[in-house]
Amino acid sequence: MNGNSFNFDAQWGKSAHIDLMCCEHEYLISGHVLETYVQELIRTIGMKANGPCYITRAGDPKESLEGYSAMQFIETSSITVHLDEVKNRAYIDIFSCKNFDEGKAFDFSKQYFKAQQGKVVVLNR
Repeated sequence: MNGNSFNFDAQWGKSAHIDLMCCEHEYLISGHVLETYVQELIRTIGMKANGPCYITRAGDPKESLEGYSAMQFIETSSITVHLDEVKNRAYIDIFSCKNFDEGKAFDFSKQYFKAQQGKVVVLNR
C-alpha cells in the first residue's frame, strides 16, 4: 500500500438486491411496462433519473434464458432490472450513495410485478 488508509467502516452507499419469484407473466414481456416500472420506482424511492432508460431484450431461447433488461442511471448511481419471462422472475439492483428505503422499493416492486414471493438483500458499501 502507498500509505493511504481507508476507513471501510464508513458507509458511502447502499446496494439493494431484489429477487421476485412467481411474477405475473404479462408484466415481464413488455419493454414499455418495464420502462414504466423504472420511472415509478425512481419516484417511489425519491431519486432522479439521469438520462434515458436503456432497455434491451436478450437471452437464448435454447437455454431457456429470455427476457428484457433495463439500465437507468440516477443522479446518485444506477438501477438495473433483469426480467426472466421463462420462469416468471424479476431481478432488480439499486445502488445509490443517497440513502433510500429498500423496504419501500421491495414492496413497490413486488406489487408492480404481482410477485407471489420475493426477498431483498442490502449491502452497505
